[in-house]
Amino acid sequence: MSTPFNQPRYGFGTATIDQAAVDQALRSYMLRVYNYMGSGLALSAIVALVVSQSPALMSTLFTGGLAFVVMLAPLGLLLVMSFGANKLSAGALQGLYWAFTATMGLSLSSIFMIYTGTSILRIFFITAAMFGAMSLWGYTTKRDLTGMGTFLFMGVIGLFIAGIVNIFLGSSVLQMAISAITVLVFTGLTAYDTQRIKSEFYEGDAADLQTKQAIFGATSLYVNFLNIFMALLQLFGQKNE
Repeated sequence: MSTPFNQPRYGFGTATIDQAAVDQALRSYMLRVYNYMGSGLALSAIVALVVSQSPALMSTLFTGGLAFVVMLAPLGLLLVMSFGANKLSAGALQGLYWAFTATMGLSLSSIFMIYTGTSILRIFFITAAMFGAMSLWGYTTKRDLTGMGTFLFMGVIGLFIAGIVNIFLGSSVLQMAISAITVLVFTGLTAYDTQRIKSEFYEGDAADLQTKQAIFGATSLYVNFLNIFMALLQLFGQKNE
């Protein structure tokens, strides 16, 4: 696909190849992204559920200094993926993605100590419905969401700063506000990232490059989904008695 053609989100340009073939290739590419994302979520859920069933393992993972390793390992893997994007092969990037989602599952297992299983499942399905609706809108809209993305990234920075401040304040009201804004920001980012991932399809030809793009696209959507899920859980989750 080295010949230039329309980018649907902008709605102009001169198509010089079979548009039906382009649309089919785009659908296949997006399906690949969603498959990576869905498989990553499934891996995280399985790891979290299995680990949560072992009190001894939970005690080991979340007691002492090891708890910090469990919590920070996913972030470390994300940084390796980001900084090594150009140097890593597609296979190595896939391995890091599965490692990231697996370690995220270890970290997520702690929610079973706080919230009931029924509540976690209910919030998961609510998150899936919200995520699906916004991702579909991001995929189908003709509106350019680039400007919205800049605003939302500023929101992410604000949430990060507010979260650090609240570590020292310990305000439950501020925490509720942070959770509510997190839902809004990452719901918006879901639409923005979906459109961005769609547009990236037109930028690369090589199979290796498209595999990398699909993995990074899946990672973005995975992170959005997880942030919405955790924020909704903090807002509406039923805690264990």
